[in-house]
Amino acid sequence: MRMAFGFLSGLVFGLGLLISGMSDPAKVLNFLDLAGTWDPSLAFVMGGATVTAFIGYQLVWRRKAPAFEASFDVPTSTRIDRPLILGAALFGTGWGIGGFCPGPAWTALPLLAPGTLVFLPAMLAGLWIGARGKSLNIFARKGATQ
Repeated sequence: MRMAFGFLSGLVFGLGLLISGMSDPAKVLNFLDLAGTWDPSLAFVMGGATVTAFIGYQLVWRRKAPAFEASFDVPTSTRIDRPLILGAALFGTGWGIGGFCPGPAWTALPLLAPGTLVFLPAMLAGLWIGARGKSLNIFARKGATQ
């Protein structure tokens, strides 16, 4: 049952990305182009997502536990550290250059657009390099403990 609801959630999310046009990198790049062909529609998509998430969290936090787990799995760290800043900067830079973030890139894959076919393998390589570097402790500051 959990897998079915996970699939259904992913399907709704993907359809939302397609319907809103967020699987089109030009739409994202136009939102970031304030001096040129600025398209504010991404702000409305983000606003709608924020309102939906806010309402969802208000409903979910009233429950003692999630529907398919014994307890909520909530991160406990609130620390803003170097890996977080670097990761956010890399994510934002990649999003600004390519117009994709991971969700829309996967939903755009069936369209076989050349940009998608370049972005997804590069993203997967970056994820692999990041995980490998983290496991080898390459990204840690000398003398710092994790």
